[in-house]
Amino acid sequence: MTNIIFEPGVDFARRMDAEDGLADFRKAFVFDEPDLIYVDGNSLGRLTCRSAARVRALVETEWGRGLIRGWNDGWFESPGRVGDKIGRLIGAGSGQVLVCDSTSVNLFKLVMAVLAMRPERNRIISDVLNFPSDLYIVQGCMRLLGGRHTLHLIPSEDGIAVDPQALLDAIDRQTALVTLSHVVFKSGFLHDMQAVTARAHEVGAMVVWDVSHSVGVVPMALDDWGVDFVVGCTYKYLNGGPGSPAFLYVRRDLQADVVSPLWGWLGQHAPFDFDLDYTPTAGITRFLVGSPPILGMLAMEAALDPLLEAGLPRIRAKSIRLTDYMVYLADTMLAPLGFTLGSPRDPARRGSHVSLRHPDGYRINRALIEEMKVIGDFRTPDNLRLGFAPLYTSFSDVWETADRIRRVAAEERHLRYPEERPAVT
Repeated sequence: MTNIIFEPGVDFARRMDAEDGLADFRKAFVFDEPDLIYVDGNSLGRLTCRSAARVRALVETEWGRGLIRGWNDGWFESPGRVGDKIGRLIGAGSGQVLVCDSTSVNLFKLVMAVLAMRPERNRIISDVLNFPSDLYIVQGCMRLLGGRHTLHLIPSEDGIAVDPQALLDAIDRQTALVTLSHVVFKSGFLHDMQAVTARAHEVGAMVVWDVSHSVGVVPMALDDWGVDFVVGCTYKYLNGGPGSPAFLYVRRDLQADVVSPLWGWLGQHAPFDFDLDYTPTAGITRFLVGSPPILGMLAMEAALDPLLEAGLPRIRAKSIRLTDYMVYLADTMLAPLGFTLGSPRDPARRGSHVSLRHPDGYRINRALIEEMKVIGDFRTPDNLRLGFAPLYTSFSDVWETADRIRRVAAEERHLRYPEERPAVT
């Protein structure tokens, strides 16, 4: 827990902002609407000024003037180079992180690779709070492999967390794979990556972690913890931009033995020899398939710099203060209006977003966006999800978010909106 004694009112938030050692990093981001409160950085991060400048130079000079020559001027090496920058944020040494494809495609590669490495085992462990798309990938892999695996999902009694001991106890010697979201997408529950990985290794199982909701806000030590495999996206707290390419991590000592199920041109050891038979390249690049998306790749590379300059320890410390403050405001301002906390109270078990539950959560979220200039998001059945990105979210933003939610509920503004939902919520 933080040692801060929170106080009501906006003056307290302003004092916190005045003492914030990361406040100057707000200048690194584009703010076109000064009165907009953006608390959806856990879905799509803000545009950095460096990314905007990088894309202009890339389009106008490198592509516009240099044309195809750009491939020999840094483009071709970008998946590994940018991967190494991400590695610095997750405790991974060079040559173990690769930027490529989407999170789902990378998860498919790693799940299939793990199951091939443990052919004598038939049990896969996850939990009911995992991102559904991750479970779809696992189910598809099971079908491709003839249905010989079983998927065991650890339950959740409250829809917020799973029992850590129940998870550890479920990992047995028939387990081939454990695959989990490091931070759960609805509630923000944070798994103990080190403990789960250690338990899996005790029984000879392997783990694939999805760090999409933790990378950039929660410190990790992948190398020190002996983590096997990781996937993650870059457009949330890494601020890479809509649809920016994802990344994967493969521990160095596994790279010679693990085989990607997708044999593509750039994973071939000498792609420009155009050999008709596939021989994987050495190292992490064997997980490349096709040409990297250079525009998204290099826009995202520029967005990593502010995070690296700030450092994960400071980012995590502010994240805890921001989310603790939101919990305090939820208890004191919003609970009387029917809101309940949908995230863990213990910051050691919470990522950088806070969920508030309300039976009319969807319409409240609509009113916040349409009338109150607060952009968060909604996750079924009743979760208002508020993501706090420490480099650009201020304590005043948190107070304004809570106060505008209070006004919507107290004034019943949300009742003006239909219950029918659009395709994207």
